[in-house]
Amino acid sequence: MRQTTFQGYRRENNRVGVRNHVIVLPVDDISNAAAEAVANNIKGTLAIPHPYGRLQFGADLELHFRTLIGTGSSPNVAAVVVIGIEEGWAKKVVDGIATTGKPVQGFGIELHGDHETIRRASAAARELVQWASERQRSECALNELWVSCKCGESDTTSGCGSNPTVGDAFDKLYAAGCTLVFGETTELTGGEMIVAGRCRDENVRRDFMRVFDQYQDVIQRHKTTDLSDSQPTKGNIAGGLTTIEEKALGNIQKIGKKCVVDGVLDKAEMPRHPGLWFMDSSSAAAEMVTLCAAAGFVVHFFPTGQGNVIGNPILPVIKICANPRTVRTMGEHIDVDTSGLLQREITMSEAGDKLLDMMSRTANGRLTAAEALGHREFVLTRLYESA
Repeated sequence: MRQTTFQGYRRENNRVGVRNHVIVLPVDDISNAAAEAVANNIKGTLAIPHPYGRLQFGADLELHFRTLIGTGSSPNVAAVVVIGIEEGWAKKVVDGIATTGKPVQGFGIELHGDHETIRRASAAARELVQWASERQRSECALNELWVSCKCGESDTTSGCGSNPTVGDAFDKLYAAGCTLVFGETTELTGGEMIVAGRCRDENVRRDFMRVFDQYQDVIQRHKTTDLSDSQPTKGNIAGGLTTIEEKALGNIQKIGKKCVVDGVLDKAEMPRHPGLWFMDSSSAAAEMVTLCAAAGFVVHFFPTGQGNVIGNPILPVIKICANPRTVRTMGEHIDVDTSGLLQREITMSEAGDKLLDMMSRTANGRLTAAEALGHREFVLTRLYESA
């Protein structure tokens, strides 16, 4: 696999993407309308509205900016138009994205109003989308691919089929020198010592246990010691999972048998070198995928049991399912059918290869089911309420 290549977009900072988006990025919720108006005016651009950005402070505000800057900095994004109500905050996002070397322009609404801002931003967006349209794919090495994973709507087939499929693919990608990430801090409860035992050294193990224990402190503080309101979810229970520990053991299958946890990341933080990373993150599907996109990952593996429709504006989400009923009833959402695993028609290695083949096709331009169906869920993670 080390000799495998794909056709990707090499960016100004030498990172490689698999999509060529020009995005219109609002800094705050009250700039959404202007951003969407620009995207409506200029075909080929993509607005990414969201509900936050006003009266946030401290670590929550830092995460907000890190996520927006990371989204614009993604190798899957060719160029960016930033719109904010305040010019200073728009400039902060522009300056962060500009460190990648890609084209980015920012606009403040105050003292201009919507009409003038939309006019100026549309003129910039038109130039950027025409510039991006001439970007060409080139041959890239497999180890330049950054791949993230997160599961959703798990059931008994997840831990036995779709999650181990991701694990087999991760083992092969890890050996090839790729950069990988997993997370979902809440859904490791009861299996955290297994992950701790897979950490490369004592420093990584200590970092992992630190973020896991922080989560446990939150649970204790809110007197939700049994997680009965959310973990496992009602959908998980309907799918046959009875405890959070059982769900965790299935979740951990995504990191395979041979991978070593090489480091720990904060939310939306970019990895510093190849290997398998753990990101402290929510188990909410759209939140975790958004954080992965902001951290620079360009392809996402999403195993599901009961069926999940999640997508992302800039990160192609590949759905894997081993539940034959879900494949039958929600087939339009599934990219990789591994139900043959539980029917003993294919081996685990063959299932992993099937996923890697779909990854290669996606990296080379094939739209995922979520992309074709227009799923562009973009959900920012909040740490605490606004001032």
